[in-house]
Amino acid sequence: MNTGHIVSTFSAAALAFAAGLAFNTTASAAGDQFAKAAHNYDTYCVQCHGINRNGRGINSTNMSVQPRDHSDAKGMADIPDNELFDVIKNGGLAANKSVLMPVWGNVFDEGEIKEMVAYLRYVCKCGSAK
Repeated sequence: MNTGHIVSTFSAAALAFAAGLAFNTTASAAGDQFAKAAHNYDTYCVQCHGINRNGRGINSTNMSVQPRDHSDAKGMADIPDNELFDVIKNGGLAANKSVLMPVWGNVFDEGEIKEMVAYLRYVCKCGSAK
């Protein structure tokens, strides 16, 4: 095994470890109130919206429409809660948003979607836009 391969393997392991720490820290930072929503986000949303909730998930690099940055207080503050709910439940197309945003109403029940909306408000630190 050459030294370059060892360094490359070590770098990949360190990156995976750091990503795991960020993943766990984000969920635990939300506390008990948002634990389920944070878990659902980490399971279903990070691929596009990113582990930092900034719209830079692993899938976002090849998307024609970039995912919303949920950490952007200014951008999120203007979106009413009912619109966030509708986009999560019915997908982007149903709200004249990106067709790349999937329908989650067949995965999450309405209570879980409401929890996700509240969690997104927590993430953006922007409160409810009602």
